[in-house]
This record gives sequence, structure tokens and C-alpha cells, in this order.
Amino acid sequence: MIMKLGLSALLVSSALFATSDMSQWIRPNEVPQPKDNKLTKDRIELGKLLYFDKRLSASEQVSCATCHHPKHGWTDLVPVSKAVGAGRGPRNSPTVLNTAYLKRLFWDGRAKSLEEQALGPIEADVEMNMPLEELIPKLQKIQGYVKLFNKAYPNEGGINNKTLAKAIASFERTVLSTTAPFDKYAMGDKKAISKKAAKGYELFIGKAHCADCHDKFNFTDGSFHNIGLKDGDLQGKDLGRYNLKRRAAWYGVFKTPTLRDITKSGPYFHDGSVKTLTEAATICASGGRYKNGVKNKSTYIVDRHLTQAEIAQIVAFMKTLTGADMKLKIPTKFPQ
Repeated sequence: MIMKLGLSALLVSSALFATSDMSQWIRPNEVPQPKDNKLTKDRIELGKLLYFDKRLSASEQVSCATCHHPKHGWTDLVPVSKAVGAGRGPRNSPTVLNTAYLKRLFWDGRAKSLEEQALGPIEADVEMNMPLEELIPKLQKIQGYVKLFNKAYPNEGGINNKTLAKAIASFERTVLSTTAPFDKYAMGDKKAISKKAAKGYELFIGKAHCADCHDKFNFTDGSFHNIGLKDGDLQGKDLGRYNLKRRAAWYGVFKTPTLRDITKSGPYFHDGSVKTLTEAATICASGGRYKNGVKNKSTYIVDRHLTQAEIAQIVAFMKTLTGADMKLKIPTKFPQ
């Protein structure tokens, strides 16, 4: 029977199956946590203070929240970040949202955990520009932090590189997307999104093949792709994951970002070169910004021959992935 079906019929059959299998989009029951840094109230609260404390930077004008602010979709809403007093970064600030579910962090995936990721921006000269050998003694002189670290991480040596990373990671692990209209739709409320958005969902998992890279609850495969934003030979940070190890398959590839709360976190892509979701969807669905001369372009990035109306439907669907801001009281007073 299957052998008699045409290719188009198979694709339709596949799309219908994906439509009925809505469980793939439902949030996992538990947030992933490492065994040596289980979430506790004390760890989360300590991490939140550190996340917003500008004293962790050399200039005392920059915190983690400067480039990843909750009111800005956990980004900074500019193409590439400018950390006050510490220069300009080479890439767009990725959202912190739902990073608890990722196995690779940074656009090039160089960190394998939130704990490993947490200290990088602190020392980076284009971000917080604070060497850890200077920061740790500085924090150790703040008695309020000494008490909080001892309470959150007893018998772990007080304030040190490891406990600092653990605390910040603990707070970041709680930065989670809230229930969006599409979540209600996936759970059975077929009136939760518009007919236009529902058609966009069908295209998303079918003809447009968006779900090839943006799948499961977090709408990312957690992998890396070259989507054809630049052509010819690449240099510097545009080499992406290739800078970590000179593997041909890593040439110009960057991590697939989550689409959760996507309306809050523009501009888009690793270089922040795209201002609208319509442009972003068009680039991905038409075979990339550049069709020829792109080395190692992902095999997923091909022209899907979508109409402007179909692009608009996909954008309408992506907008249903945005939920209300998580409840968070931003600290204004810090340990002394």
C-alpha cells in the first residue's frame, strides 16, 4: 500500500500524523538539573542577586541582566551587544529563556552546561571584563554574600569559581517560558489560536519543514546549522562552531535558537541582522539569504516555494508561542 502512495501523499500523511501527535510540544514534567547542583530556594535567590549585581563587572556598570534582561525577552534587543565600558560583542545576545533544557550553550555550543556557561561572560573583555582572580576576593569581602554562599552551598568552600557558577546557573535554570496560546491549543483547546495561525502550524510541520530544526517543546533541535546568511569564505566569529575545532561539518554553523517568546527577543539570528519574523521566516523558507557560494549550507535550508500568504500564516503561528512574562521581582538592593 505504501509503495503505491506518491511522494506528495506521503508528505501529507506525515504532516497529518504530526498534527495529531501534539504531545511532542508539551513541556516536560521536570526541569533538568545536575546532581551536584539541585535547585533550592537559597541557591535560586543567591543566583538572582548575582545575576543582577553590576559589581560583578570591572566597570561596575554591567551585570548579566545588561545583555539578558527579563523585560527584553531575556536579551538586549540590539543586533550585537554593547557592554557599557567594555566594548562591543561580536554576536547577538541569545535569550536565557529555557536554557535549562539545552545541552549546549552559546551560539557555537562551546559550553556543555549552564554552570560552564555562567563564568564566560564575566571574564570576557567585550562583556563584563572581570577576571575571576579579582572577582572572587572582591565577593569574599562582602559579608552579606559570604553568609548567603555558606547557606546555599555548605561545605563547598564558600565563595569560589565553582559555587559562583552554580549559583548563577541555578537562577538561570528557573527562567522558563509560561503557557502560551499554542500550548493551550496543543492541550486540546482548538480555539486558543486563530485559523490563520492553525494553518501556519500545518505549514510549520509540513510544507515549510520548519520543524526539521525547531522541534519538541522548546522548538529547537539543539543542533547547529549554516542557514546561508553569508556567502564565500567566512572569517572570525562568522565561522561559528568551526572555531572550536576545524571540522568541515562545523563550518559556519550556529545553534538553532528556541522559538519560545520569539516576539520578545528580536532582532534575529546570530548576527542580529534580521529585524522581523517575516524576514527571518522568508530567509529560512527560501533557501537562505544567499542561494549560491555558501560553504556547508544546511541541507534543510532549501527553497520551499512558499507564498507571501503562507509566510504570513507561519509568522502568525510563531506569535502564538509567546506567553506572559514570568513572575519575577528584580532585586534593587544587594548584599553588603
